[in-house]
Amino acid sequence: MTKESPNPNGGKSPAFDLEERTALFGEAVLHFAKKIPVNPVTKPLISQLVRAGTSVGANYCEADAVSKKDFKN
Repeated sequence: MTKESPNPNGGKSPAFDLEERTALFGEAVLHFAKKIPVNPVTKPLISQLVRAGTSVGANYCEADAVSKKDFKN
């Protein structure tokens, strides 16, 4: 799942596409949540699991959009 990409030092380091990985994680959470039997106890837990699992991608995209100036501040 990793690709080799040149780094500024001339060597190679693994490149991770975090946006793609977080999207795949959210999809995996949804797939897993669909397998959980729904009853009065699990219904709120499933809802929380889906919200938490899919928010990872949204949080990454928001953090990635911050400019260097904003990050330093």
